[in-house]
Amino acid sequence: MGDEESVQIVASGLGFPEGPIALPDGSVLVVEVKGGRLTRVRPDGALEVVADLGGGPNGAAIGPDGAVYVVNNGGFSWSEINGLTVPFGTDGGNRPPGFTGGWVERVDLSSGEVTRLFDGLDGERFLGPNDIVFDADGGFWFTDFGKTELRSMDRGAVYWARADGTGLRRVAAGLIGPNGIGLSPDGSTLYVAETYTGRLLAWDVAGPGEVAGQHRVVVATADHFDSMAVEEDGTVVVAAINHGLCVVRPDGEVAHVAMPDAMTTNVCFAGPDRRTAYVTLSAGGKLGRLEWPRSGLALAH
Repeated sequence: MGDEESVQIVASGLGFPEGPIALPDGSVLVVEVKGGRLTRVRPDGALEVVADLGGGPNGAAIGPDGAVYVVNNGGFSWSEINGLTVPFGTDGGNRPPGFTGGWVERVDLSSGEVTRLFDGLDGERFLGPNDIVFDADGGFWFTDFGKTELRSMDRGAVYWARADGTGLRRVAAGLIGPNGIGLSPDGSTLYVAETYTGRLLAWDVAGPGEVAGQHRVVVATADHFDSMAVEEDGTVVVAAINHGLCVVRPDGEVAHVAMPDAMTTNVCFAGPDRRTAYVTLSAGGKLGRLEWPRSGLALAH
């Protein structure tokens, strides 16, 4: 498995990139959380803005209609620490002045047209939509991370909805910084990574937008977990703040792959065998690439 010396920098100058999506033409889409954009990174590293979204686009996925679905946290407070960009203010909180909430939006890749699907449920605004994954039925699961202030923290939740913007429901609540979200290869298990606890949680999927029973803890670590990707064999790869990538194998074995950025936030797999990993190196505003020892999971869409 690689390490930080084996990471090739594909692009730089990004505004806290996240949510990478590998496209068939060799380019990679990323959201720029600080820049408020959906951006295409060409194979030669050239950057092309697909859409200006505003707020804080935090995660993205291709839907069954070929459009990009973006979960937008509504904006963060930002600081510079030792020349690196970090998504929280000097008091440690991330709720920006004038914050009103986050939302979920659809971006047409051909035209760049942006359509907001929803910004809350039952009159309650989202506080930090963060990561998203589509299932084989055309619905998508997403996390709401919440916001933090000097002396308070929102409890987060997991939601599900259909690509046409209907069927929105809250699936799980009371979570501590739910961030990355993914599905097992057969779609029977839903994974969520909690940032503040360093836990990888799992639910049994009972049907579209439904889970059976309470979550179980797959692994508890000393990491600060961010977003994730799943491999073809069921291995879960979670970006772990300060520790690179945390690799959780099906047998429970845990290993770490060092990355050249303290805020490595997400990973996706690319190539004909999906053994190339693209990693968002967010504090430095870069997208990295390295060869991966196993095949990533082919996504639903």
